Amino acid sequence: MMSAITTRSTHACFGGTQGFYSHLSTSTGIEMRFAVFVPPQAQTHTVPAVYFLAGLTCTEETFAIKAGAQRLAAELGLMIVTCDTSPRGLNIPGDSESWDFGVGAGFYLDATQEPWATNYRMGTYVNEELPALIEENFSARKDRRGLFGHSMGGHGALVNALRNPGRWHSLSAFAPISNPCAVPWGEKAFSRYLGDDREAWKAWDASELMRNKKYPSSILIDQGLGDQFLEQQLAPESLEAAAELSGQALTLRRHEGYDHGYYFIQTFIADHLAHHAAVLNS
Repeated sequence: MMSAITTRSTHACFGGTQGFYSHLSTSTGIEMRFAVFVPPQAQTHTVPAVYFLAGLTCTEETFAIKAGAQRLAAELGLMIVTCDTSPRGLNIPGDSESWDFGVGAGFYLDATQEPWATNYRMGTYVNEELPALIEENFSARKDRRGLFGHSMGGHGALVNALRNPGRWHSLSAFAPISNPCAVPWGEKAFSRYLGDDREAWKAWDASELMRNKKYPSSILIDQGLGDQFLEQQLAPESLEAAAELSGQALTLRRHEGYDHGYYFIQTFIADHLAHHAAVLNS
């Protein structure tokens, strides 16, 4: 029996359909919104799905509207799934006081500290609930999934794929928060979601995880050198050092002049979708 989803809107797009939906989540205990681009190939057979995790303050609509990915996904036969960046409407004290914590800033982890632990379970949502929902309601393959993201979502993609390599078969990121244990955004979020034990934070830090384990296939990362958050928040050099230690196959490309926004993502989205298609369609 299919899980109940609500269709908010659908739009014909490059021979396929861009849809926006919602459902009651068992992971977060509240209605969650998500979006799906279904390519034309899905009319005749199941296709691989690539899941995109957006950054701070974004929603399930941001990538679908701004990235310009649908034409390329239609050509490659890839479904693209996006989700919201946190639960919304809970009105937990402190959840809307700042743009980089709480609403719009779930960091794609499972919180262990109250009052966040009950609902801020984005790790479980991304890894388990959302793929099951997609594969039950759309023509998505159950054996081929990709994960990528931007900024906080780049962190989420790297961490969740490293923690669950059997579930995610291709991986990439745009300007990820690569070492959240050591930067202000991560310290602020982790101390509240995960508590004061910094050792516990390492389980949700891509650089810390990569020091000791390799993801099975190559990882693609793009970083703009004109990114206003590069020096203080992103720490790509930590990820490179971790990859060197573990022998991880990592392509980290730096681009002069590009900032943190969606013009940067639009410029390199074709490379990322091709990276995923090469693995998922093989």
